[in-house]
Amino acid sequence: MGDEGIGAFIAQFLEKQKLPPGVTVLDGGTGGFHLLETFQNADCVILIDATINGQPPASWERLQPRYSSDYPPTLTAHDIGLKDMLDAAQLLGKMPKVVLYAISIDSINSVKFGLSPELEAIIPVIGGEVLNEVHDLLGAPV
Repeated sequence: MGDEGIGAFIAQFLEKQKLPPGVTVLDGGTGGFHLLETFQNADCVILIDATINGQPPASWERLQPRYSSDYPPTLTAHDIGLKDMLDAAQLLGKMPKVVLYAISIDSINSVKFGLSPELEAIIPVIGGEVLNEVHDLLGAPV
Protein backbone atom coordinates (compact mmCIF):
# COMPACT_ATOMS: atom_id res chain seq x y z
CA MET A 1 0.00 0.00 0.00
CA GLY A 2 1.65 3.16 -1.24
CA ASP A 3 0.22 6.66 -1.58
CA GLU A 4 -3.20 5.23 -2.46
CA GLY A 5 -3.40 4.19 1.22
CA ILE A 6 -3.31 7.77 2.53
CA GLY A 7 -6.77 7.35 4.07
CA ALA A 8 -5.61 4.39 6.17
CA PHE A 9 -2.53 6.28 7.35
CA ILE A 10 -4.65 9.27 8.39
CA ALA A 11 -7.08 6.91 10.16
CA GLN A 12 -4.13 5.55 12.16
CA PHE A 13 -3.15 9.13 13.05
CA LEU A 14 -6.72 9.92 14.16
CA GLU A 15 -6.96 6.77 16.29
CA LYS A 16 -4.10 8.14 18.41
CA GLN A 17 -5.93 11.42 19.10
CA LYS A 18 -8.38 12.20 21.87
CA LEU A 19 -11.76 12.08 20.16
CA PRO A 20 -15.12 13.16 21.54
CA PRO A 21 -17.56 10.46 22.69
CA GLY A 22 -19.57 8.99 19.83
CA VAL A 23 -16.82 9.47 17.25
CA THR A 24 -15.50 6.33 15.62
CA VAL A 25 -12.48 6.03 13.35
CA LEU A 26 -12.89 3.25 10.84
CA ASP A 27 -10.45 2.19 8.15
CA GLY A 28 -12.88 1.33 5.39
CA GLY A 29 -10.18 -0.47 3.44
CA THR A 30 -11.62 -1.23 0.06
CA GLY A 31 -14.98 0.24 1.00
CA GLY A 32 -18.11 -1.33 -0.36
CA PHE A 33 -21.41 -2.61 0.87
CA HIS A 34 -20.08 -4.20 4.07
CA LEU A 35 -19.90 -0.62 5.40
CA LEU A 36 -23.49 0.27 4.44
CA GLU A 37 -25.05 -0.35 7.87
CA THR A 38 -22.34 1.66 9.63
CA PHE A 39 -22.77 4.40 7.05
CA GLN A 40 -26.55 4.50 7.46
CA ASN A 41 -26.39 4.63 11.27
CA ALA A 42 -24.12 7.67 11.31
CA ASP A 43 -25.17 11.31 11.46
CA CYS A 44 -22.03 12.33 9.58
CA VAL A 45 -19.36 10.37 7.74
CA ILE A 46 -15.97 11.88 6.96
CA LEU A 47 -14.20 9.99 4.19
CA ILE A 48 -10.52 10.39 3.38
CA ASP A 49 -9.35 8.96 0.09
CA ALA A 50 -6.76 9.27 -2.62
CA THR A 51 -7.56 10.59 -6.08
CA ILE A 52 -5.63 10.65 -9.32
CA ASN A 53 -6.81 13.95 -10.74
CA GLY A 54 -3.78 15.56 -12.35
CA GLN A 55 -3.13 17.86 -9.39
CA PRO A 56 0.24 17.89 -7.62
CA PRO A 57 0.68 15.05 -5.10
CA ALA A 58 -0.48 15.98 -1.59
CA SER A 59 -2.84 18.69 -2.81
CA TRP A 60 -6.31 18.13 -1.43
CA GLU A 61 -9.85 19.39 -1.39
CA ARG A 62 -12.82 19.06 0.91
CA LEU A 63 -16.00 18.01 -0.85
CA GLN A 64 -19.55 17.25 0.22
CA PRO A 65 -20.68 14.58 -2.25
CA ARG A 66 -24.35 13.73 -2.21
CA TYR A 67 -24.40 11.37 -5.17
CA SER A 68 -21.75 9.12 -6.66
CA SER A 69 -21.43 11.52 -9.60
CA ASP A 70 -20.21 14.18 -7.15
CA TYR A 71 -17.01 12.20 -6.48
CA PRO A 72 -13.78 13.07 -8.25
CA PRO A 73 -13.64 11.11 -11.51
CA THR A 74 -10.72 8.86 -10.64
CA LEU A 75 -10.57 7.68 -7.07
CA THR A 76 -8.39 4.67 -6.34
CA ALA A 77 -9.34 1.06 -7.03
CA HIS A 78 -12.19 0.86 -4.50
CA ASP A 79 -14.13 3.86 -5.83
CA ILE A 80 -16.90 1.73 -7.30
CA GLY A 81 -17.75 0.25 -3.90
CA LEU A 82 -17.83 3.62 -2.17
CA LYS A 83 -19.85 5.22 -4.96
CA ASP A 84 -22.33 2.33 -4.98
CA MET A 85 -22.66 2.50 -1.19
CA LEU A 86 -23.37 6.23 -1.37
CA ASP A 87 -26.08 5.67 -3.98
CA ALA A 88 -27.58 2.77 -1.97
CA ALA A 89 -27.80 4.88 1.19
CA GLN A 90 -29.43 7.66 -0.83
CA LEU A 91 -32.00 5.24 -2.31
CA LEU A 92 -32.75 3.74 1.12
CA GLY A 93 -33.39 7.22 2.50
CA LYS A 94 -30.77 6.92 5.25
CA MET A 95 -28.14 9.31 4.04
CA PRO A 96 -25.81 10.90 6.60
CA LYS A 97 -23.99 14.12 5.96
CA VAL A 98 -20.92 13.14 3.94
CA VAL A 99 -17.63 15.03 3.83
CA LEU A 100 -14.84 13.78 1.59
CA TYR A 101 -11.21 14.81 1.84
CA ALA A 102 -9.81 13.92 -1.59
CA ILE A 103 -6.01 13.83 -1.61
CA SER A 104 -4.14 13.89 -4.91
CA ILE A 105 -1.60 11.19 -5.70
CA ASP A 106 0.47 10.46 -8.81
CA SER A 107 -0.33 6.79 -9.24
CA ILE A 108 -1.30 3.56 -7.53
CA ASN A 109 1.75 1.59 -6.43
CA SER A 110 0.59 -1.64 -4.85
CA VAL A 111 4.12 -3.04 -4.52
CA LYS A 112 5.39 -0.21 -2.32
CA PHE A 113 4.52 0.06 1.36
CA GLY A 114 4.46 3.51 2.89
CA LEU A 115 3.87 7.02 1.73
CA SER A 116 5.92 9.39 -0.35
CA PRO A 117 7.47 12.25 1.66
CA GLU A 118 4.86 14.71 0.31
CA LEU A 119 1.96 12.63 1.54
CA GLU A 120 3.64 11.72 4.82
CA ALA A 121 3.96 15.46 5.53
CA ILE A 122 0.24 16.16 5.16
CA ILE A 123 -0.98 13.48 7.58
CA PRO A 124 -1.07 15.91 10.54
CA VAL A 125 -2.51 18.65 8.31
CA ILE A 126 -5.46 16.59 7.10
CA GLY A 127 -5.76 14.94 10.51
CA GLY A 128 -6.03 18.39 12.09
CA GLU A 129 -8.64 19.47 9.56
CA VAL A 130 -10.71 16.38 10.31
CA LEU A 131 -10.40 16.91 14.07
CA ASN A 132 -11.53 20.52 13.70
CA GLU A 133 -14.45 19.39 11.56
CA VAL A 134 -15.49 16.79 14.14
CA HIS A 135 -15.35 19.32 16.95
CA ASP A 136 -17.30 21.86 14.87
CA LEU A 137 -19.98 19.28 14.06
CA LEU A 138 -20.35 18.31 17.71
CA GLY A 139 -19.95 21.81 19.10
CA ALA A 140 -17.11 20.49 21.24
CA PRO A 141 -13.94 22.46 22.01
CA VAL A 142 -10.76 21.40 20.22
